[in-house]
Amino acid sequence: MNHPAASSAPIGILTISDRASRGEYEDKGGPGIEAALTEILISPWYAIRRIVPDEKSAIEMALAELAEVEHCSLILTTGGTGPAPRDVTPEATERVCDKMLPGFGELMRTASLREVPTAILSRQTAGIRGKSLIVNLPGKPSAIRTCLDAVFPAIPYCLDLIGGSWLETDPLHCKSFRPKQ
Repeated sequence: MNHPAASSAPIGILTISDRASRGEYEDKGGPGIEAALTEILISPWYAIRRIVPDEKSAIEMALAELAEVEHCSLILTTGGTGPAPRDVTPEATERVCDKMLPGFGELMRTASLREVPTAILSRQTAGIRGKSLIVNLPGKPSAIRTCLDAVFPAIPYCLDLIGGSWLETDPLHCKSFRPKQ
């Protein structure tokens, strides 16, 4: 679902790319995230998309806006997680978060290593800012899906714990875990 409704959860999708932000390159990461969420989620949601350059301050401002102005309980970033000099997404994420959740990055790298040996170069992470969970994803759509499939089972319960939006997954695509009440 990609249209707002009264009970729809806004989900922030932030693409970090110098070339895409200048219009020189088609953003494939943001649409890749949306396509995955369309399969994974059965609860109503809509995307709030942003594209920024690989600049720490621009990333920090976009993350803060998605969390505090747009009230996105879930913010998924794509791009800027490698070892190149301009890859600064994890550093920007850490600067805006109150708590870091390193297990997300560990699991995403483990899942990705089953597919490509260069996954060890990835520096994805996740953290919490207020009532928002921020998860860094890679830029390639197939890698995005691998990482989302690995970590999404924990995301709805994490959002419950921080007072975020209620998200429900389609068990055919993602069996999320919530402890019995």
